[in-house]
Amino acid sequence: MPVLDKILNKKLLRIVEETVTVHGMLKEKDSVVIGVSGGPDSVALLHVLRALTERFSLKLGIAHLNHCLRQNDSDKEAAFVETLSDRLGLPFHIDKEDVHEYKIKNRLSLEEAARRVRYTFLNRVAETNRYNKIALGHHSDDNAELVLMNLFRGSGPLGLSGIPPVRDGKIIRPLIKASRSEIIDFLNQNRLEYVSDASNRDTRYLRNRVRHKLIPLLKTAYNPKISETLNQLASIMLSEEEWIEDVIHPLFEKSVLNVQDDRITFSVSMLDRLHSAAQRRILRKAISIIKGDLRRISFVNIDVVQRLLEKGPTYGRLDLPDRIRIRRSGDVLLISREKSALRNLDVKSGYSKPFVFEYKIAKPESIFIKEIGAHLEFTEMSTETMPDYCCFGQYTGFFDKDTLSFPMVVRNYRPGDVFRPMGMDGTQKLKKFFIDKKVPRNERIKCPILLSREKIIWVVGHRADESVKMTPSTRNVLKVELFLA
Repeated sequence: MPVLDKILNKKLLRIVEETVTVHGMLKEKDSVVIGVSGGPDSVALLHVLRALTERFSLKLGIAHLNHCLRQNDSDKEAAFVETLSDRLGLPFHIDKEDVHEYKIKNRLSLEEAARRVRYTFLNRVAETNRYNKIALGHHSDDNAELVLMNLFRGSGPLGLSGIPPVRDGKIIRPLIKASRSEIIDFLNQNRLEYVSDASNRDTRYLRNRVRHKLIPLLKTAYNPKISETLNQLASIMLSEEEWIEDVIHPLFEKSVLNVQDDRITFSVSMLDRLHSAAQRRILRKAISIIKGDLRRISFVNIDVVQRLLEKGPTYGRLDLPDRIRIRRSGDVLLISREKSALRNLDVKSGYSKPFVFEYKIAKPESIFIKEIGAHLEFTEMSTETMPDYCCFGQYTGFFDKDTLSFPMVVRNYRPGDVFRPMGMDGTQKLKKFFIDKKVPRNERIKCPILLSREKIIWVVGHRADESVKMTPSTRNVLKVELFLA
């Protein structure tokens, strides 16, 4: 494994130097821990920052988290990074975490579970070893992909601003202006080894489908510089977000009555005087302050809070994801984060359903369910061309197409839902079905329910209806797949 002492291709180094300078990422005698997975981006980042060590008098360290996702491959990547750190003579910090187990325990998507575990590890390493910066290898193509994904989810300006070059003055991304191809060229010309993660080509995940299918199509058919265009959009939106935040801050201060670590109280009458766009931003800002981020807080969640302000009862309550509770009592609106888990559907208040989704599918296509961060894809085929459906998992369904008709509807659970589970003679209430299957209450409300002709045909991931099952006489097939983002 070669150690880079002299850089042959300095283009990437120049890009990073400019990025570091423009965003004030590094200062003299900074102590930087670099998150190194062993992939091309993080390996390139490591070598570039090592080349800048003398200029900034940096202290560098390497951190690697073994996610235990790919058995022997994960262990080989950890060994590769450890060998690399030995060759470079840099401190090496490693840990192992079973992300699958964490995902199940905390009821998260695999991507979200990996992200939480990774950042917890990096922050712990930084705090324990007194690193004041954490350097990550995100680049401009990552940013373009995220902007597109956020656009699909219906994000506002903040989501369209992409990946911040610097976050909280601590997390820095020196490669954010460099492209994937520039990084690979740097590695190849300097003969630097790295490892490839096969899961990055798994198109079951939204990011990989965007990377390997959508971006190439957009480049070929619409805009050969689509990545650059999306990065330009992100830069514009980030600048405007910073300006709008300066405008919103005094409005926030005027509306707030009290701020504590886990709760913020507002004057309803003051909020009512503001434009709805300003209200949305103030509510999001408050939730971000007490929650630490806005992950899982959607437009629908904020919209239902605004309805509580405008049309709701004088006394009402809403429960949002991640233990966020909203209470209105006369002219006071209280936003808090509770210590214990909350129900997504607040029955006691009789007023709100903060987690509700419903989509109409006009024809076989792919739709994105933003509330649960998943795609539902419909494909027509004949029995002669269909694959062996026994090879597919619980999130793929095959149905007799001739028993169905479009438009279809996908929505979440409603009280009173009834269907006839495949293999049963009679109908069953969906509530009882969930109880019998031991589906947790907070997972029931997120489960997509597919309907045709106003009748449930599939409780996605669990059971199809008896009336739409394939039989020996089936000729036309509808395949429906759920892809997690």
